[in-house]
Amino acid sequence: MPRKQRTLRESFTFSGAGLHTGAHANVRVSPAPADHGVVFVRTDLPDRPRLVADADYADGQGRRTTIRSGGADIQTIEHLLAACAGMRIDNLLVESDGPEMPGLDGSALPFVDMIRAAKPVELAKERKEFFLAEPVAVDDGTGDSSIVALPSEQGLSFSYALDYPQSPFVGSQFHSVRLEEMPFANEIAPARTFVMEEEAQKLRAAGLGKGATYDNTLVIGERGVIENRLRFPDEPVRHKLLDLIGDFFLMNLDLHARIVATKAGHALNGAIVRKLLQHVRDVEIAEGLRRDSTIEVREIMRILPHRYPFLLIDRVIELEGQKRAVGIKNVTINEPFFQGHWPAAPIMPGVLIVEAMAQLSGVLLLRKLESTGKLAVLLSIDKVKLRRSVVPGDQLRIEVEALKVRSRSARVHCRSTVDGRLACEAQINFMLADA
Repeated sequence: MPRKQRTLRESFTFSGAGLHTGAHANVRVSPAPADHGVVFVRTDLPDRPRLVADADYADGQGRRTTIRSGGADIQTIEHLLAACAGMRIDNLLVESDGPEMPGLDGSALPFVDMIRAAKPVELAKERKEFFLAEPVAVDDGTGDSSIVALPSEQGLSFSYALDYPQSPFVGSQFHSVRLEEMPFANEIAPARTFVMEEEAQKLRAAGLGKGATYDNTLVIGERGVIENRLRFPDEPVRHKLLDLIGDFFLMNLDLHARIVATKAGHALNGAIVRKLLQHVRDVEIAEGLRRDSTIEVREIMRILPHRYPFLLIDRVIELEGQKRAVGIKNVTINEPFFQGHWPAAPIMPGVLIVEAMAQLSGVLLLRKLESTGKLAVLLSIDKVKLRRSVVPGDQLRIEVEALKVRSRSARVHCRSTVDGRLACEAQINFMLADA
């Protein structure tokens, strides 16, 4: 049975400097409703941009995990997300007036303690879960680093193999943990971030590690940890597991699998998460996963006035009330627009991707408006970002979420992905006019 989603009963605050930027931030963490997810808000920026903790927006470069959207970002979120994963907290609003989560002591333990004090509470809605049935793997192209996800019917477990031959003090380490509250809180959460002494000098030269100190970062030299002491004999590999668990939270579902990582970092963590998410989507479509609200093309044509060649939605595969819809557009070489739009190197026009998102938004809104005698008329398009090209053979997965629906207007957040990678995102505003 899927578990119930969880949030907190109370809010909590914390502050401090980021490990990499050194920038000070004040953070407030508040409860959030079911299906909200963990959403960061940059309160120091104009319009207070919202940054969803989701793999489509994640960047694992630069020894940390960053969420980017609409020109804004929030950095080094993996320790907080690891605490959320370990403590089974699915929905939070995290407001920060700085660009990076404070490093605190360099581990996830302070977050675990604050979450416990804020009293986790169950919500009515169940958490989505997925049982992996076949292996999924990624590597760095050299065979040196890899992550393999293997089937398991007993929850989610992680194993990590660390190898630092250049450091006799670290050497080879291996540790495994099942993702449950007590093992995570006791064995993984206290493990602090670490760096080799020579690496620390290079990071500083590259403008990173500005907030790192001997108190919040284990600096390891030839003779061991400098000006600090280990909490575990194998603390480095345990911290690698902490980072891996934090990055897996970006799947936003409960995965039943065994994860085995070898010398992996945030970039490879992100690659396996995106590949797993695409696998989940492929399985759902291949198995014909249907909710009662699944809409085929004939029903779409009844709702929308569009017809070939301008109907850009093939199927609606998910529809959650009047809140969210997911649709599919299979892009083929036979599309009429490819005859004139770069026929030698066909690329789907970005405006048509936006149009497809607007059409799916129309399906979401018009189903509600059918009984009210109103129509949804496109009013404006904001914050459009084209992230990658869409070419023949791609399957465009379109997700739309109604942010605000009033008596005479509606705002919808839209995003399109191909193979789990973000292709386009936008906010579309509609006027709800009398038919």
